[in-house]
Amino acid sequence: FDLKPDAPRDIAGPHRPIGTNVDGIQICELFPRMAKMMDKFALIRSLVGAQNDHDAFQCYTGHSRTEMAPAGGWAPFGSIVSQVQGPVNPATPAFVSMCYECTHGPYNEPGSGMVNVAHSGFRPVGPTRADMKLQGITYDRLADRTRLQASVDQFRRDVDASGQMQGLDSFTQQAMGILTSSKLAEALDLSKEDPRIVARYGRGDEVKRIDENGAPRVPQSFLAARRLVEAGARVVTVNYSKWDWHGGKGNDIFTREREDFPIFDQAITALVEDLHQRGMDKDTTVLVWGEFGRTPRISAQVGRDHWPRVGMALMAGGGMRCGQVIGSTDRLGGEANSRPVTYQEVFATLYHNLGIDVNTTTIMDAKGRPYYLVDNGAQPIRELV
Repeated sequence: FDLKPDAPRDIAGPHRPIGTNVDGIQICELFPRMAKMMDKFALIRSLVGAQNDHDAFQCYTGHSRTEMAPAGGWAPFGSIVSQVQGPVNPATPAFVSMCYECTHGPYNEPGSGMVNVAHSGFRPVGPTRADMKLQGITYDRLADRTRLQASVDQFRRDVDASGQMQGLDSFTQQAMGILTSSKLAEALDLSKEDPRIVARYGRGDEVKRIDENGAPRVPQSFLAARRLVEAGARVVTVNYSKWDWHGGKGNDIFTREREDFPIFDQAITALVEDLHQRGMDKDTTVLVWGEFGRTPRISAQVGRDHWPRVGMALMAGGGMRCGQVIGSTDRLGGEANSRPVTYQEVFATLYHNLGIDVNTTTIMDAKGRPYYLVDNGAQPIRELV
């Protein structure tokens, strides 16, 4: 997203930039669909403050694991929104995680941190999806089981001092809502979607992974995310593939890019186009990013290594002023040259788009101490809001 065609070949690489439908903005030739609708995206080329670690924690929370954390730990964005705003309806959790489990643990979504455990992301991918429907159990029978559980939980609650039982109570209420309504299950059932729309997103494989440590390439998750938002979810997270191509046999960066980028290009543009066609682009924000950038210089193994000094983020929707590039890097793409943007500013923008005021809203940690949602007076990105 920040090609340097005039740089030396060991920096520029073989892919050429192409023009977009916004004058002056060029992106990689492997994103032709996005190029035709760049007016619906905002590209941040100067994201700074990343940690040099293969860990998605900062992308979920806005903080690094090395920071002094509040009691209970830093909470992910989705958990905070769930606590602050609550569910739209009892049948759909406020925070849904469509993130597949990765064997490299730090890639996975963290727990709820300082926020009540009831606000952890509901994760319907994998084997848990089958548990969302009642199987031969009447509502009355389920209610009997619930009353029995309630009496046991009341006894435990009398001796519980950690506050976790309150979270489990909320989990029970959420589970009842899910089990006694088809709303969530139907949102995840893509057979109920227009086949032409399903085809627009492309197809992927939940099992086959480009790297065993990363997520599978599942474009259908992007469609499921849109359907979940329509069903009432406030935050949906999706993980896609693993762009960690250091080179070497079977892992040279340019081969991997040619395999991976077109699939992503089709899925992300279908999602953004879908949001606009359904009138959801004003109140639904899309954010795409990773844990750090990649080295400007191509290695001897035909790869790019970790580069936390500057990275990028792609945003869309949210009623934002899209069709622009924010920030720039130097001639080699190694340093932020203008308008450095921090992770905290991006999070402040997300909260703003949901109607949450970062200047006044606080949450309590496990010891009852208040914390603002972002640090150091970070504000929404002024160019976007």
